Amino acid sequence: MDLCAIIAFMEPVTLDDFDLRLLDALQRDGRASLFALTEKIGLSASQLGRRLKRLEESGLMEGYAALLNAEAVGLGFEAYCLVSLERHSSEGTDKFHDAMRKLPQIMDCVAVTGEADFILRIVATDLKAYSQFLLDKVMPLPGIRQVRSSIVLRPIKRSHALPLTHLKA
Repeated sequence: MDLCAIIAFMEPVTLDDFDLRLLDALQRDGRASLFALTEKIGLSASQLGRRLKRLEESGLMEGYAALLNAEAVGLGFEAYCLVSLERHSSEGTDKFHDAMRKLPQIMDCVAVTGEADFILRIVATDLKAYSQFLLDKVMPLPGIRQVRSSIVLRPIKRSHALPLTHLKA
């Protein structure tokens, strides 16, 4: 089942100011201790624990992860790649989707409107490794019509925290 179908079946979650503050705090520091969160949010540990469990079970929170520094682990080269397909059959796009999911160098793959069909965010050790990755893994895929790259010179803003202000009553 795809994400849209899952969201359609999800029960709506009513969020109050405490929930929003908790979600915001966790987005900024997923390792915050329960004690630190109680001080920041202003609820007891038991109240906070119940809210956290409800938010996790509602599907609003997808999980917890450590955010690694790409440069520190030797993946400081990053590029955005615009991919256009020859045809848009469901079988062809399904194969493309499956191939994208299997390649760990592809950090994001999104279907878009406009001049390309997909935008990929790809990390590599350097330009040579990126070039080899495109030539060996992406361009040979069946149905690829065009691949264009934009190399990231330097990131200006990166965030994993979603803005929640639109949820305030």
